[in-house]
Amino acid sequence: MAPKETRPSGDRLERILSEAQRSREAREKTYREQALKIHPWICARCGREFSGKRLRELTVHHKDHNHNNNPPDGSNWELLCLFCHDNEHARSMDGEYYDEPEVGGSRGPSTTFKAFAGLEALLKDKK
Repeated sequence: MAPKETRPSGDRLERILSEAQRSREAREKTYREQALKIHPWICARCGREFSGKRLRELTVHHKDHNHNNNPPDGSNWELLCLFCHDNEHARSMDGEYYDEPEVGGSRGPSTTFKAFAGLEALLKDKK
């Protein structure tokens, strides 16, 4: 008995991925075009202005991080340059890291290094 094929063949996989990519691009294109019509072509964080070929460096950021929440008034969108957009997502990832309770129940990363441990004793000795 031949083993069951659990993964799609190369051609089929390529078709599936291609269709998913086209679908994503079409979805993004609609809300991106709407956001560019509604909002000024300025990064909402750093204030850089964009036009012409550089307009592609301006991205649509979903304020609530839900890419399916695309109201026609653009209230969930803000235009951010590539740098500020990456920074915004890095900050949210850092926030998630600090919000997760650790094994001991405390929040945030634990450390055993105390930069100023013993400083009080050293200052008392100097007096």
